[in-house]
Parts: sequence; structure tokens; C-alpha cells
Amino acid sequence: MSLTRWAEKTVFKAQSAAFLPGSDGARRLAASVKAGLLLLDDQGHELANMPGSFQGLDSRLTGASVLVATLDNTRQQAMLTQLDSAKAQWSQPVYLPARDYSVAGLCLYRDDASNLFVFLVGEEGKGEQWLVGAGDHVNATPRLVRNLPLPPNAEFCQVDDAAHRLFVNEENIGWWAYPAHPEADVARQPVALREPFGEVKQAAGAMAVVLGGLLALDPKGKSLHLYQERGESWTPVAELSLMNLKKPEGLSARQDKNGVQVLVNDNDGERLYQGEVGWTPQPVAVTAPLPSVVALGQSQPVGRQGDAADDPAIWVNPQNPAQSRVLGTNKKQGLLAYDLSGKQLQELPVGRLNNVDIRPGFMLGKKNVDLAVASNRDRNSLSLFSIDRASGAISEAGEIPTPLAEIYGVCLFKPPSGELYAFANGKDGRFLQYRLSAPDGRAQGELVRSFKVETQPEGCVADDQRQRLFLGEEDVGVWEVDARADQPATLSSVIKVGDVVHADVEGLALYQSDAHDYLVISSQGNDSYVVVDAEPPYTLRGAFRVGLNASAGIDGTSETDGIEVTSMNLGGPWSKGMLVVQDGRKRMPEQAQNFKFVPWAEVTKTLKLP
Repeated sequence: MSLTRWAEKTVFKAQSAAFLPGSDGARRLAASVKAGLLLLDDQGHELANMPGSFQGLDSRLTGASVLVATLDNTRQQAMLTQLDSAKAQWSQPVYLPARDYSVAGLCLYRDDASNLFVFLVGEEGKGEQWLVGAGDHVNATPRLVRNLPLPPNAEFCQVDDAAHRLFVNEENIGWWAYPAHPEADVARQPVALREPFGEVKQAAGAMAVVLGGLLALDPKGKSLHLYQERGESWTPVAELSLMNLKKPEGLSARQDKNGVQVLVNDNDGERLYQGEVGWTPQPVAVTAPLPSVVALGQSQPVGRQGDAADDPAIWVNPQNPAQSRVLGTNKKQGLLAYDLSGKQLQELPVGRLNNVDIRPGFMLGKKNVDLAVASNRDRNSLSLFSIDRASGAISEAGEIPTPLAEIYGVCLFKPPSGELYAFANGKDGRFLQYRLSAPDGRAQGELVRSFKVETQPEGCVADDQRQRLFLGEEDVGVWEVDARADQPATLSSVIKVGDVVHADVEGLALYQSDAHDYLVISSQGNDSYVVVDAEPPYTLRGAFRVGLNASAGIDGTSETDGIEVTSMNLGGPWSKGMLVVQDGRKRMPEQAQNFKFVPWAEVTKTLKLP
């Protein structure tokens, strides 16, 4: 690769420079400590200038404008502005709040839903992800999504939007790749490492992403490394010498028909050099994104940190559906109750509850109540709760022991004949079916049937009218079995773990209406929810995710355990029903786990359900 001095006759000195996205490669963006934020033509002449002292640079197209992120040295804050390149005008800047650490670098990211984020990188190993916009709009008030532990001495980052991958340098070690999606767990993979563990000779510096590849700068070794993406790994392609530069530090790249155009900052004198690399990396197939819906409500976080929230249930108020309740288990605490705005109304600290289910119309002695039953991991028992049909107030109503060594899931079944049954399952695959009663006001459970699956189950849900039980075997799939106690427990496959359902199979829920019945499955392995017909042949209707609601400030969901759905009109956005899902990673801000409330109408619209 041959590099030539770019804009040699100009007098400005830039600490960062980049190709202007959406252009033919002739125009450049530049950030300068002394000259400001600049738009330059192909000769380096100034077309637009925002006075100030800036360093670091990244950009994304936002409709007819270009969103530019940089660091304002004077204010010591990250700054966002939109450039109307046709009019050569900058918009009013938006600033992220001042941080309590020194920000060394930043980079932008656009997800599949067109939400815009900026990552901040600090040399002390601190990192943050901020929501800064959606579509073509930049938010006036950015929101902190999550904190990220990053390598010490990190100064540079770049994001591959299509692969949702964040690249960060660790100067004396190498380059790392992290999941960029806001709901992703924190994990990293090495892209390339210093000798003797890799081919990098001296230092890991700036990077530039191209389709299917990564360019990475070794500023001390004065070389440019090219890497071909291979799914979850990167293969070295070439090492190009930059020995004619004294202090190469900044890097930008864009692909054209001949290969990759490169722009390098030589910070010895802040000179810019450009060249062409005759390399066309092979694009890696990217999984098509699933459609997404957004939550319109969420519960307050549960009162315990870590893996605590687990399974929701919906109690429908028979007199006033808008006053219905969402119950949720906290497997480090007990049972929680929320109103439809997500406000916590009750907390019953009865132990480590896992799953919960509800059925109306249970005779507790002479009193007609609605009944909630939860699996209690402290005592491997079933904890019963009465729900006052007028007020929704919840009270403890007894406990039924089970012989299960490690109880997990529970679900209720009320056939047309009116009896109430509970199915409890354990880690060993056993299912125990109990007939519940309380003739004298004390809960009783009579074991009437047992059966087994080969591996660990958890979620289950009963279709009362058709008298069928759906159950999930976490690593295998979803089964259907006759729910009647006097019938053989012959398992029939509904859907198996594979391309659509990803292990673990967790929560199951039934949406039942006059028009159609659907089984909803929590596919924990890819943070999605699968919808199939609730009758044979169990036609697959699609899968979706719950994404970030930028306007409401509600994060998406991930690592979901339990789910519940109702078709009842609960008023307002819930007129066609409500889906409640447990959120395993609460973001924006980061807090203890909680439950998200999704209008079923949005699921119907997104999946085009009949």
C-alpha cells in the first residue's frame, strides 16, 4: 500500500479525520484541538466549521444528515451534532453528561430497530453505552443504558452494526470484540493479540470496520493489519508497513469497487495520509433480525439483586379489569403484586418462589376466592395464596408438601367439571399432578398422577377447555399431554429446539380468544418469543423480540424465564390483551430484574396473526 499526503497545502492540523459517510469518499470530517469540528472538500478546504477543541470522531447517516460524535475538550464531554452536508451546516450540539472518569474515545452504533447509541471508552477500564437517538432523530436527553467493564488503557472503539459487535483496543495486549446489543451479556473474544500470543508486534491502536473485515493499526510497530471475519473469529490477511509515517495514530476506511480506501493520521505534525488497499474482504452471512415489539410498561425492579425475578401471572379483576394485577415471583424473596402501571402493591416474603399460576373460583372453606399457586424452592412445596375477588388483595392460604428433591415449575388446570389441579415438576424430570381442595379452609393436595420427561423441565401451561397440558423440556422442546388425571400421559411433540426455538425452553403461556388460540414460548437461548397455534398441527406463526422503547425509556428484554398472556380487555393499550415477560437484564438504568408489559395487539400486528 502506498500512502500519499492528503491536502498537503492546507494549514489546519487535525487529531482525528474520517471519510464522510454517504459521500463518494471525497469529503472528509476532521476533529481538531485548535481548528474545531470540520467538514472538508477533496482538497482539504473548509466547507463547515464548528469552533472549539475536539478529538475523536465517528459518524452515521441519519436520513439526509450525518450524525457526528466527538469529544469536546473544553467541556470534557462527549458531543453529538448532525451535519447537513448539502447546506454545510451543523445542528445545535447535544452533550452527554460529564462523566466521573476521563473519556478517551467514543464510537456510534445503530441496532436493527434503528436505535442510535454511543459507546464511551475510558483509559481506567470504564465503558458506557448511551441511547442517543432513534431513526433520524437525536434525543435532546441521552440515556445511560449500561456500564461496561473494558480493558485498561483502552482509547479506541468501533462497531460493526450488522454483526452487533463492539471492537475495543487494549494497547499492550491486542484488540477485543464484545456484543454491542444493549441486552447482551458482557463477554469478549480476542480479535488479535501481541506477540508471543499473536502476530501484533508492539501495540494495538485505532481500528476501522469494513464489511466482512477489520483494519487495525499498530502505532508503535508502524504497521496496518487486515483481518477477515470468520464468524466468531478473525483471520490475519496482511500486515502493511507504515514506516514512512512517524507517528501513525488515527484510522478511517471505506470500501469502493477497487478495495478499501484508507485515511491515516500521522500525529507527528497532525498530517493526513491516504491510500488504497487492494483487498475485498468476504462478507459473512448475518442472521436476519427477528421482528420486534416494544413494552409500554414495566414493573418496579424486584427487591433482590442477581437472578431473582422469575415468573409472572395475571389476575383479572372480574368487576374492573383495569384494576387487574400482575403477580411475579422473586426466587430470592417471595411473591410480588403490581398494578398495571407496574407499581408494587404487595410483597409476601414466603421464601424462594419459582413459578406461579392463577385460576379463578376456588372454594377456600366457604369463601369463594381466586387462587394463586407457586412452587417454593425452600421447602420443595406448593405455596397457595388466596386473591380477594373484589380488592385483589393477596393472602397466604396454606402449603402442600411434595416429594420432589428440587422443585421447579408449577401450573394449574381447571377442567370444565370444576376441579382444580396443580402440576408440579422437578429438576429430575418428574411431573406430579395434585387435586387441590380446601373444604375446611385448609389447603389439601391429593396426588393423582405422575409422569416423567428425560431431562429438566420447567415451564408448563394447561388448556382447560381442551384438557391438554403443554410442558417445556429445556434442552429438547415443547410437549403436549392429556391433562386429565385418569388418562395415560403420552407425550406428543409440539415443537423441538432448533432453528426457531433455542434452548433453554423456559416460560409457556396460552393466548385464548374466540377467534384463535396461540401458545407462546420463551426461547431463552436467543432472547425471543415463539408463537404457534395451540391446536394440532401447531402451525408456527413466527418469533419476535421485545426491543427497546426509546420514547418511553423502557429497555428491551433478554434471558427471559417466565411469561404470561391474557386475551382479556384490561383497558387502554391492553384492550386486546397483555403479554408479561420476565426481563433477565434490566437496563436504562441498570437495576434489579423486573417484568415488562407488552400490548398483545402489537404482537398480532408484528406477526400478522390471523
